Amino acid sequence: QVQLVESGGGAVQAGGSLRLSCAASGRTFNIFAMGWFRQAPGKEREFVQAISRSGGSTSSSSSVKGRFTISRDHANNTMYLQMNSLKPEDTAVYYCAAGRPHSDYAPRSWNEYDYWGQGTQVTVSS
Repeated sequence: QVQLVESGGGAVQAGGSLRLSCAASGRTFNIFAMGWFRQAPGKEREFVQAISRSGGSTSSSSSVKGRFTISRDHANNTMYLQMNSLKPEDTAVYYCAAGRPHSDYAPRSWNEYDYWGQGTQVTVSS
């Protein structure tokens, strides 16, 4: 089992920045690929970014590429999502996820992830 806890969400004006954190406990953090997904009211869950277990490979949705940066810190069992130039359409609940143990790629599909956090709200006002 892996327990994931997100933090860092909040309300910000368009053009602002936030950094989300995902703290992992339980099984060894560095065997898993990690990802960020988001879900806005009335919409399906959407892939945001992912990072391989080594941190050497990342993937991103086109909607956030160049604005968001994913990273991970193995020493502290934590993954981050640095979000810059935020837009109102980035408003959603953001979830972190862990999956694909022992592989070394950055999955984009939600069904490749086995463990999920409870989510943190991000609200961007215009």
